[in-house]
Amino acid sequence: MKRGVYERFIKRPQDALCALLAVIVLSPLLLFVALLVRVKMGSPVLFVQKRPGKDRKVFKLYKFRTMTDEWDKNGELLPDEERMTRFGKWLRSTSLDELPELFNIIKGDMAVVGPRPLLVRYLPRYNAHQARRHEVRPGLTGLAQINGRNTLSWDERFDWDVKYVDRITFLGDWKIILKTVLITLRHEGIHSDTSATMEEFLGHEERSVKV
Repeated sequence: MKRGVYERFIKRPQDALCALLAVIVLSPLLLFVALLVRVKMGSPVLFVQKRPGKDRKVFKLYKFRTMTDEWDKNGELLPDEERMTRFGKWLRSTSLDELPELFNIIKGDMAVVGPRPLLVRYLPRYNAHQARRHEVRPGLTGLAQINGRNTLSWDERFDWDVKYVDRITFLGDWKIILKTVLITLRHEGIHSDTSATMEEFLGHEERSVKV
């Protein structure tokens, strides 16, 4: 698909500049949140996980940690609901846990706006339509995040992702950014109807299994 001037020449430099300025301006907040995570949950402060990006290239995603590392008697991690602390829920509700992703944007792993980076194990589960989300860099926010976030079904989320891939514009990106700010302030769409985060995507044989 032919890409416009904005997507080819402006979007990436704009993203890097915005992220760099945000890190500079928000550096006191970044340090404060990091200190709170260290005091309330210990080390490590950051949650680091491999995620697929543009063209399915895998990168390391950075977030502030919101869950403990508690295991059951069989040596398996406890469910999200049991490991999510009250402080972690607050971090997620304010989206402050996402701030370290600014460094992913500066590095070029991510964009400010784009489909959210999901789990590597989902890659073989996508159909051709869903896989199109990897034609662009994943984003800090996107159309799915301003149209329901974790309350959306997987099909709805992927449809919004592909809709964005097909039409990337300067005005469109800034509308998404501004609406994201409003939604974040209202704490909308943080949880799905049945899980503290989002149910696992199992492809066309999806069933209610939590991650």
